[in-house]
Amino acid sequence: MKISIIIIVFILPLVILAGVLTYFYYQQSNIKDENMSNNATIIQLPQPLYQGQLSIEEAINRRKSIRDYSNQPLTLIEVSQLLWAAQGKNQEGSKVAPSAGALYSIEIYVVAKNVEGLVAGIYHYLSEDHALEVHQNTQIDQDLKKAAYDQSYVEEAPVKIIISGIFARTTKKYGERGIQYVYQESGHIAQNIYLQAESLGLGTVVVGGFDQKKVDNLFNFKEGQQTLYIMPVGKK
Repeated sequence: MKISIIIIVFILPLVILAGVLTYFYYQQSNIKDENMSNNATIIQLPQPLYQGQLSIEEAINRRKSIRDYSNQPLTLIEVSQLLWAAQGKNQEGSKVAPSAGALYSIEIYVVAKNVEGLVAGIYHYLSEDHALEVHQNTQIDQDLKKAAYDQSYVEEAPVKIIISGIFARTTKKYGERGIQYVYQESGHIAQNIYLQAESLGLGTVVVGGFDQKKVDNLFNFKEGQQTLYIMPVGKK
C-alpha cells in the first residue's frame, strides 16, 4: 500500500513531466526543421551599391554586346548588383526601370550555372525583398541553348538573366496598347542590365532569337507569362 502511494505521489508525476518535456522537444524540433526548410528556398542578396567607379556617360560610351565569356564564376555581389539594376528599388522606393502605370509586368529569373556561393539552378528575383527564391533545382543550360537555336554562349555563360512578361497586369488597364508597354518595359530593363554589366567589367548581350514556347516550358511558365529576353552574363 505504501509503495503504491509512493508511486502515485512521487514517480507518476515525474513520468508525466518527462513525457510532456519530450513532446515539446520534438514539437520545437519539427518547427525548427520546417523553418530551416522554408528559409533555405530564399537567399538574401548582398546590399547593392549606389555609387560606382564608372560614370554613366562612360558606361554608355563603352556599352556593346559581348558573346564571349571567360570560365570565371560570377560572385553573388555581382549578381545582386545586376538584379538591382534590372528591377530593384531606387531611393524613392520605386523600381529602377519605368513601367506603364507602375504596374510592373516584368518578372526576372536567373539561371545560375557558375556563381560563387550559389547552388546551380533557376531562381526567381524577389524585387521587394532584394532576394532570390528557388524556382527549380534543375540545370537547364543545354536545353536553354537548344531552345535558343544552339547559340553556344547561352550555355557557356555562368549566368543567364531571363526577362519575362505577364501581360495581363498591364492590359487590364490599357487594353491591347498594354502589350506594347510590356515590351517597352523589358527594353528599359535590358539596357539597365547592359550598363550595370559594363560598370562591373562584365559582358552581356540581349538574345531575342529563341523558341518562346520551349523556353517558357523550361521555366514552367503558366499561360499569360512569356519569355521576352535571355541575357547571358559573364566576365569578358
